[in-house]
Amino acid sequence: MNILLAEDDARLGELIVYMLKKKAGYKVEWVTDGEDAFYYATAAHYDVIIMDWMMPNGDGVLVCRRLRKQGYSGPILMLTAKDSIQDRIEGLDSGADDYLVKPFEVGELLARLRALSRRNYAPIIEEEVQIEDLVLKRMSHQVRLGSEEIQLSPREFQLLDLLVQNKGQVLPRELILERIWGLDSDVAPKTIDATVKLIRKKLVPLSNKEFLQSIRGVGYKFEN
Repeated sequence: MNILLAEDDARLGELIVYMLKKKAGYKVEWVTDGEDAFYYATAAHYDVIIMDWMMPNGDGVLVCRRLRKQGYSGPILMLTAKDSIQDRIEGLDSGADDYLVKPFEVGELLARLRALSRRNYAPIIEEEVQIEDLVLKRMSHQVRLGSEEIQLSPREFQLLDLLVQNKGQVLPRELILERIWGLDSDVAPKTIDATVKLIRKKLVPLSNKEFLQSIRGVGYKFEN
């Protein structure tokens, strides 16, 4: 199971990550504020998102509402110390699928995650996507611009596909680095810039358009 954990309490976050990874064998990505939670949730597929209510840069309720407004359909489990009936109603009405009050037993958390993951929330990702004259075929890693086929390396294709999936959204360099090269890689952020430059060199001469836009100090976005 692939899980996104959004929890700003370092001690609790470390415990949850340890239990999910070591005890349950799940893959976990951990963020500590609402803005990162939104970016990560929209940049990749997760089987379940564990969302803390109280976080900086956008609390869990706001992030849930924002995700649902964007059309996000994956399961979200809300964690909070708020335990009144009205709080539970607010959490569920914001778009959360389940609600777990702190403190909680790890066994109950795991059971709720299993229950949520059994529901069919997985988004359908099309094998072929077309934006104007640009066509990506995910199974064969083929890219075509107009009548011309573009030869991309595996990393270049993955990066272009990630940006295309999140068209119009700014993806931070840190998120791109994690998605394409992995958490444990020693790749420097400059590698992202170099990879984007290589993709541009292959696309721009055929389109006279800058699909990959740089956002100073943040990252990149795809804009047609």
